[in-house]
Amino acid sequence: MFRENLRVAARALAANKLRSVLTILGIIIGVAAVIALVALGNGVQAFIDGQFQQQGANLVFVFPARIDVNGGANRAGFAAGPPGSRQVPLSLTLGDAEALRDNTRVPDAAVVAPIVSGNARAFAGDNKHLARIRGTVPEYRFLNNWNTVYGDWFDDSAYTNGSRVVLLGDFAYRKLFPNGGDPTGEEIRLNNVTFKVAGVLQQRVGGQEGSDDDIIIMPLTTARERLFPLRNAKGETVVSIVLVSAINRDRVDAVVQQVTEVLRQRHNIQFQGQDDFSVATQADLQSTVGAITSAVTIFLAAVAAISLFVGGIGIMNIMLVSVTERTREIGLRKAIGAKPRVILMQFLMESTVLALMGGLIGIGFGWGMATLVTVFSAGQFDAIVTPGAIVLAVGFSAAVGIIFGVYPAARAARLNPIEALRYE
Repeated sequence: MFRENLRVAARALAANKLRSVLTILGIIIGVAAVIALVALGNGVQAFIDGQFQQQGANLVFVFPARIDVNGGANRAGFAAGPPGSRQVPLSLTLGDAEALRDNTRVPDAAVVAPIVSGNARAFAGDNKHLARIRGTVPEYRFLNNWNTVYGDWFDDSAYTNGSRVVLLGDFAYRKLFPNGGDPTGEEIRLNNVTFKVAGVLQQRVGGQEGSDDDIIIMPLTTARERLFPLRNAKGETVVSIVLVSAINRDRVDAVVQQVTEVLRQRHNIQFQGQDDFSVATQADLQSTVGAITSAVTIFLAAVAAISLFVGGIGIMNIMLVSVTERTREIGLRKAIGAKPRVILMQFLMESTVLALMGGLIGIGFGWGMATLVTVFSAGQFDAIVTPGAIVLAVGFSAAVGIIFGVYPAARAARLNPIEALRYE
């Protein structure tokens, strides 16, 4: 019976090829959009996970703000800088970072690296780039195994003296020196201040814009004096973030506790008082960012799925037209003994086949769009199509066919055979 219904459904759909194609267009678009958006969401999640893996599993982040685990933030206040400069949170200072570098107070910390960050206009001859600047300490290189392909890192002397030297990330290097070659010793300008290139960093995450390859690193003392001379109301130098590396993965929680205690003492925060900073581990940040990414992906997929309902309405409309056109056929089949259940299954099969065809074609288009994104990103980003997304798309399209095909099929099954045979 199933095979016969499938054969009749295929014959009925083939008799009106153009109408069938136009009917399933909404399903095709909806499924393709869902597959492509979910693949992009999976790709973004994988990219973010890769970025976190680059940081290492034993890293602790100290932020100058209260951060909500749900993704929000309650900033602790900002220091005003020169006109056109960015604002920096007040609550974390260079003195705090120096206190955290005291092994007697934070014994489980291997490396403590304060960072001052911001943007600056970079020029090298006729080449220019809006650069992300990161001012830090020499020990920063040991946090994430920052290796160089040209030159070498600045040393303690350059940090102490505030030397105007920089290290170029791979992307920034290619923007400022598109012809390649060793730029060590060459001069660049950052906001009209001249700096000497000390080295070029090894590519880390595919040389992508906005990633850790798109940075320029310099001594924190230099960044503070030359580019971001911002201080809080007490005249203390503020920092954007402090990174603390635990001596091993098992001591991460101990570092979090030690850092929290030191900062609460320095900031005179009373017992049960609210911290004006946040201490987060790698897992904390990855979990929070992952939850946000998943929520955005689900939202976008849900929006795209609206077209599936539009396609379902189109299927219902065409099936109602088909029932009307084939009224005499239905009456004849009933007159020779076809039961209402058989008629119901026949039309339900037609609507389901339409939806499934649209779903399968939509999967192909969605997979193709995801592949194009991967190809055009030159291997720097992968849109990931998962088996779960395919199964969901096929199941959802079949459900649309069944749900929106029930009413037309039931209407056909309820036709009176005598009135159907009289229908003109």
